[in-house]
Amino acid sequence: MKKKLYRSRKNKFMSGVLGGLESYTGIDATLLRLGYALATVFTAIIPFAFIYIICAIIIPLEPEHNTSADVIEGGK
Repeated sequence: MKKKLYRSRKNKFMSGVLGGLESYTGIDATLLRLGYALATVFTAIIPFAFIYIICAIIIPLEPEHNTSADVIEGGK
């Protein structure tokens, strides 16, 4: 099964981009947030702010689990 990148519904600080990246890569979200914050500060803020906004728009929100449709269709 191929992994998909989603914004996290539960592990989020702003829009869930880095929480979703944690689920995708297995790297702790705190480390990702720290690295992102440092990269943002050291690159004059603008480039990484745009990257985050674009990711928040493009990356879909994690689907809700255990919906009635999932149970009926066997989790497909």
